[in-house]
Amino acid sequence: MSTTSKASQRITALLDDNSFVEIGGLVTARATDFNMKPNETPSDGCITGYGVIDGNPVYVYSQDSSVLNGTIGEMHAKKICNLYDLAMKTGTPVIGLIDSAGLRLQEATDALAAFGNIYMKQTLASGVIPQITAIFGTCGGGLGLFPTMTDFTFMEEKNAKLFVNAPNALDGNEISKCNTASAKFQAEESGIVDVVADEAAIIGKIRALIGFLPANNEEDGCIDECTDDLNRVNPEIAGCVGDTAVAASILADNNDFFEVKANYAKNMVTGFIRLDGVTVGVVANRSEILDEEGNVAEKLDAVLTKQGCEKAADFVNFCDAFSIPVLTLTNVKGYEATICSEKGIAKAAAKLTYAFANATVPKVNVVIGKAYGTAYIAMNSKAIGADITMAWPTAEIGTMDSKLAAKIMYDGQGAAVINEKAAEYEALALSVTSAAKRGYVDQVVDAADTRKYVIGAFEMLFTKSEDRPAKKHGTV
Repeated sequence: MSTTSKASQRITALLDDNSFVEIGGLVTARATDFNMKPNETPSDGCITGYGVIDGNPVYVYSQDSSVLNGTIGEMHAKKICNLYDLAMKTGTPVIGLIDSAGLRLQEATDALAAFGNIYMKQTLASGVIPQITAIFGTCGGGLGLFPTMTDFTFMEEKNAKLFVNAPNALDGNEISKCNTASAKFQAEESGIVDVVADEAAIIGKIRALIGFLPANNEEDGCIDECTDDLNRVNPEIAGCVGDTAVAASILADNNDFFEVKANYAKNMVTGFIRLDGVTVGVVANRSEILDEEGNVAEKLDAVLTKQGCEKAADFVNFCDAFSIPVLTLTNVKGYEATICSEKGIAKAAAKLTYAFANATVPKVNVVIGKAYGTAYIAMNSKAIGADITMAWPTAEIGTMDSKLAAKIMYDGQGAAVINEKAAEYEALALSVTSAAKRGYVDQVVDAADTRKYVIGAFEMLFTKSEDRPAKKHGTV
């Protein structure tokens, strides 16, 4: 492997020292059509091989933009496909480092078929081994499907480009007006990108993520040694009903929370923590964003949105595929009510409901704030399969806000009556005690003690086994 190319430097930075073993280093392009000179093309613009990250085996391919602009042709794709074959045989994650001008036009249909071959390998690997993509240069056209067919996507913040159609090819747009290929757009608007950072930070983040993930779908959980107190009491978590990203980090072993898609659908938090050393996926509603001083920097509505539902559903599906338990922190009062939202919220909420109901991994739900209506039901409620449901004493569980319910039931009877009935409704129909009496809440726990109770629940559920009706697959 050439140690001077950017592609090789990225592999060296990503893997443990001296652990990389190259495969197919002598492969070269064989097409000479369309004025393509029959020169040697080192590694055909793609370095492939295997190594370890903190002792965890991984397969890696890294595109070399200094060779034919990193374009994908027959042999380039053959190397990536071979890598996937080995990864599938051994049950090992695949990491792709993208920096390519796309389809190699000189190879015409050979290059076109090459793309299809890679798509097929990615499809077969989906749900079997973790797939991670990092974009450092251009990732355009048909190459734009590579990251979206994998599980996690990282994107360099300044130079990386991700697009199917270039910004200037969009009617009424040009790059200075709206750079649809930028990391910012793809992270905040499309929701494809999980992490945006500089190159060095991306390398570090990928290494951290690998530590949270199992090697494949048959590995029985991802377990690390826990050096944190299992019974740690955290009174400060009571102030984090709004910002559940902070709450997740408080609950986590050593406060280590790996958030994914942090810049997309901010009112839904997704990411990984460890509890007693075991990786757990977290899905949580979010109504506030706190700054580093703990002050509210941004207010969000505590509702389910189309984007938030889709983000959470995809994350739950990943966790279920790889036997990662799921923890939900629920604080939701309904659905987003806009004309734009109405175009897709029913389908998206159905997708979220299906993802939770269909998942057979251990599922624990903690109601930390409001839990109103069917939006609450969709958020991993006991009715759709949560194994253990906890609630803080201050939580509210019911059909809707008490004042609104009273206005509907006692319409026209005056403010005094409505206020009186609202207070009665809140005490009888929204209290945690009422829900617990009917068996919809298993435990009422003080906020400060959440960590130890959640750890206890997941330890009890560690051997969970649940069957589903025989079928090829669902259709939601």
